[in-house]
Amino acid sequence: MVIAFIFVLGLVIGSFLNVCILRIPEDLSIVAPGSRCPRCETPIQWYDNVPVLGWLWLNGKCRTCSLPISPMYPLVELTTGLLFVLCYLEFGLTQAAVKWLFFTCLIIVLTITDLRVRMLPDVVNWPGFAAGLFFSAFVPPNDGSAAYLCTTLLHRIPPRPVEGLLDGLLGAAFGSFLLWAVAAIYKRVRGREGMGMGDVKMMAMVGAFLGVRGAFLTILLGTLLGTVVGMTIIVILYIAGWHRKLAERASRRGLGAVNALRWAIATQYQLPLGTFLGIAALLVVYLDAELVKRFFSVMT
Repeated sequence: MVIAFIFVLGLVIGSFLNVCILRIPEDLSIVAPGSRCPRCETPIQWYDNVPVLGWLWLNGKCRTCSLPISPMYPLVELTTGLLFVLCYLEFGLTQAAVKWLFFTCLIIVLTITDLRVRMLPDVVNWPGFAAGLFFSAFVPPNDGSAAYLCTTLLHRIPPRPVEGLLDGLLGAAFGSFLLWAVAAIYKRVRGREGMGMGDVKMMAMVGAFLGVRGAFLTILLGTLLGTVVGMTIIVILYIAGWHRKLAERASRRGLGAVNALRWAIATQYQLPLGTFLGIAALLVVYLDAELVKRFFSVMT
């Protein structure tokens, strides 16, 4: 019964996250007006707004004007519900569960928003950063960086809340500056922007929750995942003949061979890094014990 309740709660919260994902990039209120069709502006009745089920019995269309409703809605709701259950199974009914549920909601909003509109809103990142520091004071990251520094420099370990807050601050600084450095190197080598400052701000928020080790693993896993997926998509686009006509026109103007131009065009396809950083951050949270232990045992 507890798991069922938490799953349903996750579905409901997921429905609210959909509102945030759609309205925050448009600088619209997430409170009013109520949910309505974007084309005919007919308010959605409560019985059509039931998470997941409402989309199913409407066959993915507006009841009034038959405008297709994106499958993003039930997918976000279902994913949120499943992650809520996973968080309960991992952390139980504890302060840690509250912290990671809040973090999960932030990550879902940022991940899907970046995937949809290539944006990581400050209105999510900065309050999330403050919340990360607040939660870290009560539920410190599984890190130890602050304790090590205080023991080395001050020869004493600070109180637990102070240690957690310092771990959050160190994680935020490390994550944001590391990603900023990677972006600067990429721009110098490739001569173009590889990521925006939104990714840097997102890592400040992630680091405030996860600490130094968690921030490092998030960047490591996120960039690795993004590279694998990105290269796979580039190869698929090349094989599928993406923008073949454009390459043929460029070849006729003497700009190079068609296949070489097709590959050059395919490699320009960009994926949102924030989406992969978000996925990686969730992996670090829910696989933290084993992931961190195995990785740093290999490194040391």
